[in-house]
Amino acid sequence: MLDNKKIKIMTKLAAFEQGKCKEDIKISKYYKTDYIRYQVIKTAVSITIGYLLILCLVGLYHAEFLISKIVTLNIVRIGQYLLGFYIIIMAVYITGALIGYSIKYDYSRKNLSKYFKLLKKLNKHYQDDSTID
Repeated sequence: MLDNKKIKIMTKLAAFEQGKCKEDIKISKYYKTDYIRYQVIKTAVSITIGYLLILCLVGLYHAEFLISKIVTLNIVRIGQYLLGFYIIIMAVYITGALIGYSIKYDYSRKNLSKYFKLLKKLNKHYQDDSTID
């Protein structure tokens, strides 16, 4: 015999799993520090690759000037500016990633608490059914 309460709970669980909790369930496999660390590493690698690509594009754009003035340019000073700018960009993005992914993890845990409550309800219904039989 079909139990309407179980069907409603299972429908809500399926909606959670297919919709808004799909990403949250993936996030729940990590501890908070591990998740944030992983996301910060991804951010740092992405920023580094993007910065190097932009430097290459700017260097190629100004290649004629750089080749003609290579002897008179203060390469150490230019390197210091580029490194300083890189450090500033990296600090800003890593700080943003730490804050943003920490908030995202906390929010996903809050959403998952509703999901786990529904799972407990469903488990309770199954336990009640097994004691009746």
